[in-house]
Amino acid sequence: MHERAGTPATESDLIDVEALLRAYYDRHPDVSIPEQRVVFGTSGHRGSSLNTAFNEDHILAITQAVVDYRNSQGITGPLFIGADTHALSGPAQTTALDVLVANGVRVLADEFDDYVPTPALSHAILKWNNDPARRAEGEADGIVITPSHNPPQDGGIKYNPPHGGPADSDATKWIADRANELIAGSLREVNQAEPSAVETYDFRGNYVEDLAQIIDFDAIRASGIRIGADPLGGASVGYWGAIRDRYGIDLEVVNEKVDTRWSFMTLDWDGKIRMDPSSPNAMASVLANRDRFDIFTGNDADADRHGIVTPDGGLMNPNHYLAVAIEYLYTHRPGWPADAAIGKTLVSSSMIDRVAEALGRKLVEVPVGFKWFVPGLLDGSVAFGGEESAGASFLRKDGTVWTTDKDGILLCLLASEIRAVTGKSPSQLYAELVERFGDPAYERTDAAASAAQKAALGKLDGDAIAATELAGEPIVAKLSSAPGNGAAVGGVKVATEHAWFAARPSGTEDVYKIYAESFRGPEHLAEVQAEAKRIVDAALQSAG
Repeated sequence: MHERAGTPATESDLIDVEALLRAYYDRHPDVSIPEQRVVFGTSGHRGSSLNTAFNEDHILAITQAVVDYRNSQGITGPLFIGADTHALSGPAQTTALDVLVANGVRVLADEFDDYVPTPALSHAILKWNNDPARRAEGEADGIVITPSHNPPQDGGIKYNPPHGGPADSDATKWIADRANELIAGSLREVNQAEPSAVETYDFRGNYVEDLAQIIDFDAIRASGIRIGADPLGGASVGYWGAIRDRYGIDLEVVNEKVDTRWSFMTLDWDGKIRMDPSSPNAMASVLANRDRFDIFTGNDADADRHGIVTPDGGLMNPNHYLAVAIEYLYTHRPGWPADAAIGKTLVSSSMIDRVAEALGRKLVEVPVGFKWFVPGLLDGSVAFGGEESAGASFLRKDGTVWTTDKDGILLCLLASEIRAVTGKSPSQLYAELVERFGDPAYERTDAAASAAQKAALGKLDGDAIAATELAGEPIVAKLSSAPGNGAAVGGVKVATEHAWFAARPSGTEDVYKIYAESFRGPEHLAEVQAEAKRIVDAALQSAG
């Protein structure tokens, strides 16, 4: 933990925006250097212009690769495009528009030249494609320019195909490979033109108007609860006031400031500015207002993550809130299919497993990445999909799809509905779950690993683990593929009756991540974590 974690940023912590923008245009990547290549992680390509990882050449190549990909897939409808409040997002959107227009793509940008949250873009794609008349003009897809909660010096870009959610691994590999090929060819195959004749779309108006189909605003308004919302300088900044005005609820937008340096933030655990609404350190200034509101919320820069603050509990652990949200929704949405499953990533809390069992609902456990929830949310077979990193979405009241990407605004509004309908805060409801199911201790830690070790871990088979016990309990599962869909975990998960750990290689650092949980308390969790490292290290050594 950094010594200044949770304290206000000072001038020395802030980026030089002019230098960042100069580097965006002046630096040119060399794809023979791994750190300068286009690489799509779970949420697109990310990096900083200052280390030649997110520059104009990258965006030119990625956008041309998206055009080539959609042509190969026969996608002929409009492409929705939006950007968040990061300093590099505006220039990157202009670059992307240059390429899209030059290639004759019909582009729909924001009608008010406003920032566009990721969930609003997903909602727009689905709204278009679910309208038969519009779909007849061709399926729509989209690009959202954001590095999510990453520090101010970073940029990011991701592609959402016609299903509205994050592109799958096959698509992102195709796009990344093609983009690197274009950069290696000095961008000769990239088409560019002035971004004229771009059509517009009211992302905010359409999203806000449709919220009545998924959130019970009548209950919120009738309860008279006081709600606070802090966009954390992100893309939801214009949305919260619009939601208040449209639905007549008692909501205050606490911070409407947009500052590409994020000078108003408090430092995260590692001393960096990071707009993570699930981090107590990043949310320190928000937490100071907890007693002013019945529900207080925060979002990250593209509003796909949520932070829930209550007067009695402070900032909720994302795992705790997911469990409460699931228990509430599956008992307060009579229009949902009776057989609709609950979706979670395999590193999310087992409290969700126990809630699902009590509800009599099927649990679908998938690898890390929201893309795995897309098919179930689209066809209604999964009514809720959530991951431990404070990202989730769920179905409309009638059981039809809302978004197929994470929606932080939605999950924040749900907290107010829960408070209004039950008369209890989400943190109080979680305490009731603990009384019923036990009190799990959960933590994520990192362990050092070389590039070779990380590669080996990513391919490790559960059967390669020789251990038969974990922290004094018999091991009942050794997983290298997710039980919910059979997809590769990219690591391993080992479980006992009361505890589990999962180990995955980091995509950006020379470490592997150990997620662990125990229903036997913090001391047992510490044993699980220590043994997890020994088990994984032994398996890696055995694997060579």
